[in-house]
Amino acid sequence: MYYVTKRLEISAAHRLTLDYESKCTSLHGHNWIITVHCRAEKLNENGMVVDFTDIKRTVLDRLDHRCLNDVLPFNPTAENIARWVCEQIEHCYRVDVQESEGNTASYEV
Repeated sequence: MYYVTKRLEISAAHRLTLDYESKCTSLHGHNWIITVHCRAEKLNENGMVVDFTDIKRTVLDRLDHRCLNDVLPFNPTAENIARWVCEQIEHCYRVDVQESEGNTASYEV
């Protein structure tokens, strides 16, 4: 089995829809760290699990310097973002989304 990991940092804002009172329901931003883990039993025709540039493009081009509420069709919690990123990238089996020091959510297939 082959494994690759890509770590990216994005700056993005969001506001959460919650059923309790929280300052997170107001628009605010984070410098998110998103770590993408991919695996494959065989390498592709280029000798890769997945091209790091494809991962970068998928995450940065769609999420960096954006209001996540405007580009994602769900409540943009770290947990939901992790699942969404994982579903966008071929051979991805795990994504970790750190929204601030000490606060990380993970999604694993």
